[in-house]
Amino acid sequence: MDIASVGVVGAGQMGNGIAHVFALAGYDVILTDVNEAALSNAISIIDRNIERQVARGKVSAEDKAAAMARIKTTLVLAEVGPCDLIIEAATERETVKQAIFEDLLPHLKPHTILTSNTSSISITRLASRTDRPEKFMGFHFMNPVPVMQLVELIRGIATDQETWDAMHAVVRKLGKTAASAEDFPAFIVNRILMPMINEAVYTLYEGVGSVKSIDESLKLGANHPMGPLELADFIGLDTCLAIMNVLHDGLADTKYRPCPLLTKYVEAGWLGRKTQRGFYDYRGEVPVPTR
Repeated sequence: MDIASVGVVGAGQMGNGIAHVFALAGYDVILTDVNEAALSNAISIIDRNIERQVARGKVSAEDKAAAMARIKTTLVLAEVGPCDLIIEAATERETVKQAIFEDLLPHLKPHTILTSNTSSISITRLASRTDRPEKFMGFHFMNPVPVMQLVELIRGIATDQETWDAMHAVVRKLGKTAASAEDFPAFIVNRILMPMINEAVYTLYEGVGSVKSIDESLKLGANHPMGPLELADFIGLDTCLAIMNVLHDGLADTKYRPCPLLTKYVEAGWLGRKTQRGFYDYRGEVPVPTR
C-alpha cells in the first residue's frame, strides 16, 4: 500500500526522533502528545538536530525547511487517526499503550496500519485490543533514531504479509536496515542488551567495581562506545527496569530478575540523563559517578 501520512503518538526522545526521520524522508507527519510543552520541545529538538545534519553537509538547508514544514503537532489524539500509518511511541507501560490504541480505533481509516515502538511488550497482546490485528506490528527504532540504522520489525501472530511488506518498504525509504524479530519478550536487541546492563548494575551492587571502573572496563576491554551504566542513563533507568520486568515476567527465569539497586534508583527518581541524575550526576559541567 502507498503510505504518505504518518502519525506519531508521543513527543519524547523516541517520538521526536521518529518524526524527524520520517519528515526528512518525505512523509507528512502529525506528532501528538498530551503535553503542549513536550510538543514545543520536540519541534525545537528536531530543528536543532536537523541543523546539525545541515552543518555536516548531510542535509541541505532546503531539505531541512521542507522537512520542518511537513511536521504538524496536535494535542488531540483523534487527529492522527486518518493517517496511513500510526506509530505509538509512548512510555513503556502496557496499560498506557493499550489505552492509546483503544482511543484511536473510532478515528482510523480502514487501511490504516497500527504499529508500536515498544522495546519489549507483546505485539500480539497489544494487537488483540484493536479491530485490526492483521494490520498491527512492532516497529522498534533504536535510540537516537536519526543516528541508529536498525529497525526491528516484529510480527504479531495475526500480522498479514501485506502489512509486513509495507513496513519493510518504509524502512528502506528511511534509509535504514530492518531486522526481523519474533514476538518474544524484548525481541532481539533488548533481549541481549538489557541483561548485560542489569548484570553491570549487579556488579556495582555487589561491590565488584565502581561506576567508573565498570564503564571503563567495558569501553576499553570490550571496545564498547559507552559503558553499560552510562548507556543505562542514556536510555533511562525506568525504561531499563520496565524491560527487565517484562523479561522476568514473560520468560519466568530468575536470570532476568532486576537488580534491587536498579529498582532503588528508579524509586528515587534518579532515571539518568533525563532527570540529571542516575549512575552519574549530570548537574555539573562534567558527569560525576554517584557511587
